[in-house]
Amino acid sequence: MGFQSYRSTPPIPERTVAAGGGTVFTHADVMAGQDVFLKNGLMEYGSIFGHGGYLGPDFTADYLHRAALLVNRSHGGTDTPLQQTIKDFRTNSYDEESGTLTISAAQAAAFSELTRHYSEFFAQPQGKTGLRPEAITDPAQIRQLTAYFAWSAWASSVERPGKQYSYTNNWPAEPLVGNSPTGSTVVWSVISLIALIGGTGALFAAFGRWNWLGWHGRDQRELRFKEPRTVPLTPSQRAMAWFFFVMAGMFLVQTFAGAAAQHYRADLESFFGVPLDRWLPYNVMRSWHVQLSLLWVATSFLAAGIFLIPMITRRRDPKGQAKLSYLLLGALVIVVVGSLLGELAGIHGAFGDLWKWIGMQGWEYLDLGKFWQILLTIGMAFWVVILWRGMRHRLTGEHRSNLPWLFFFAALALPIVYSAGLMTSNDTNYAISDFWRFMVVHLWVEDFLELFTTVMVAYIFVLLGVVREKIALRVVFLDIILYSVGGVIGTAHHWYFNGEPAEVLALGAFFSAFEVIPLTFLTVEAWTFIRLGARQESKSPTPFPHRWAVMFLVAVGFWNFLGAGVFGFLINLPIVSYYEIGTMLTANHSHAAMMGVYGMLAVGFAVFALRYLVPEKYWSDRLASISFWSLNAGLAWMSFATLMPLGILQLYHSVDIGYYDARSLEFIGNSTNALFEWLRLPGDVLFMTGGVLPLLWLTWQGVRHRGRHVPGESGGSATQPAAVPTGPDADGAPQEAELALFTEVVDHPQATGGQS
Repeated sequence: MGFQSYRSTPPIPERTVAAGGGTVFTHADVMAGQDVFLKNGLMEYGSIFGHGGYLGPDFTADYLHRAALLVNRSHGGTDTPLQQTIKDFRTNSYDEESGTLTISAAQAAAFSELTRHYSEFFAQPQGKTGLRPEAITDPAQIRQLTAYFAWSAWASSVERPGKQYSYTNNWPAEPLVGNSPTGSTVVWSVISLIALIGGTGALFAAFGRWNWLGWHGRDQRELRFKEPRTVPLTPSQRAMAWFFFVMAGMFLVQTFAGAAAQHYRADLESFFGVPLDRWLPYNVMRSWHVQLSLLWVATSFLAAGIFLIPMITRRRDPKGQAKLSYLLLGALVIVVVGSLLGELAGIHGAFGDLWKWIGMQGWEYLDLGKFWQILLTIGMAFWVVILWRGMRHRLTGEHRSNLPWLFFFAALALPIVYSAGLMTSNDTNYAISDFWRFMVVHLWVEDFLELFTTVMVAYIFVLLGVVREKIALRVVFLDIILYSVGGVIGTAHHWYFNGEPAEVLALGAFFSAFEVIPLTFLTVEAWTFIRLGARQESKSPTPFPHRWAVMFLVAVGFWNFLGAGVFGFLINLPIVSYYEIGTMLTANHSHAAMMGVYGMLAVGFAVFALRYLVPEKYWSDRLASISFWSLNAGLAWMSFATLMPLGILQLYHSVDIGYYDARSLEFIGNSTNALFEWLRLPGDVLFMTGGVLPLLWLTWQGVRHRGRHVPGESGGSATQPAAVPTGPDADGAPQEAELALFTEVVDHPQATGGQS
């Protein structure tokens, strides 16, 4: 598919000329227009080829519809498409040898008219569009931006050489130019449904016939959970308290940014009387909201990885491990603060030619400047070095298919896959950069973070003694197979209409259907596992200390199935995506999947670690429960009260009236939509005050105490490094000995021939 991206991307003509006239725009104009689009953060406001923000119009569809109306009228028509109009837009008159594209005189006239239209739109002194007032006023930049929109509209309507569909598989739906769903769009939607049903049935049949996972392996064992105060911590583990506190702080800022961005959809005039668009326009708020969602989740994952190392290895920290951890945190804070301020200043026109390096790079999910992106990649690589220092003695005695090595490999994959995002560039064709952007948006987030998560969760449950390492390994390898089969090739469901050929659409439709199968299966298996855990807890004479951490993992299973599975598959069918892409159903899926899966995981990891970092007298299960129920109820409210009904209304309007109109500010700001936007307010308040603030307080307690239990509470000196075996045979100790950190395992007499 990457090869096809380079080979079959829509060409950018060296010059576009009018029939019988002069040059309309050039290759340089289009690329300069892409620069204007990116450095002004317009991909976080509206969209191009359907990808980007949800407030402003899709500029591909917007230009195409407006230009088609103007051309149609110049040919003597009204709103009814004329054959000449369709011929003007669908005939491919690009000469590859000379690099010249010839368009009709009517299309050239439409370009001039739309240049004036976009000048008025972007240069409005009063704002009221969600962008800052007078966002773009330079006539040369407006003309270049219009050329960029015109090129994308040309690619979406003109037929590919030798084909009867456009470079974007006839997207967007526009009857004025003859754009309607292709045969591939319809047929592969049907085939993907068959693949989903057949694959799900086959998997359940196989696992119904053979008990491959074997959760019942612990049924005949009794676990006696140790109290957290008896588990001593190393300096590097105590340092993680600051990571989780920074994580919670970023989480809080992210929710404020999201609330401000959402308010623009409810009221474009002002933020409760404050002209927020002058200082913090919609595209800044959405950039911060999207970027911080990745950063605070990643911070929790980094901290959880470092926190688990001494528990996995049962060794003291290597010399300087805590200092390196603090250094990593400092670098992370610099990247976060620097990139956020850079985006704000960049959108307001700072940095000159350095805008893409330290300002606003402008690609959705990769908004941060290239300099900050490189530093973040280096930071993750530095994190892998920290993990290696802590694990190297343990790894030397382990087979490379065992959990310690899988843990390390899964961590190593994160900086490697994220670094693929560095291939995005403002200097390359949009379709090529978009290919690399989705290496991060989909593969990094939906596959490799998922893999690292599975390994971490499996290891935690092995350490807790709930499952054997052998069973955990089966789950990890099953995850690798199922997620990779669907997730890797399924990335192509993002590329249906951005310039890729029909073959990519077929692959994306078929394999993205498989992404739902493991979510369905693992959700069912999760309940089996939870029942097993409940039985184990009931046998233990000591209470299970990680009830709320596990509850967050239960929530992950629920949102994984609903947000990633159901809501994801709802929009991934090509025929649905054809009308839906870039609407609020996309936002519904992204919120339920990102917060519901990775957000809940990040909080669950934090709560797990905090049970050891916060002494018993300062810990509050009540605050943890309030945070859990508030986050889940707030997210459910957000989804079912606002995002999903708005998305259904927008999808219906797109099919019934037109995609262009469904993405217009007039439709988005109508009274019905505004009512649903205001209905989201109670859920947002509950999410922020009941969900995030208690978590912030618990992380602050972790910073204050950092595992320093009061004298007499701990079974050992908690202020010293972990009192665990450090000799050569510590690494080679039997698995059950490793559980001593958290549990004592007692065999039932019937399971051991009378011995216990």
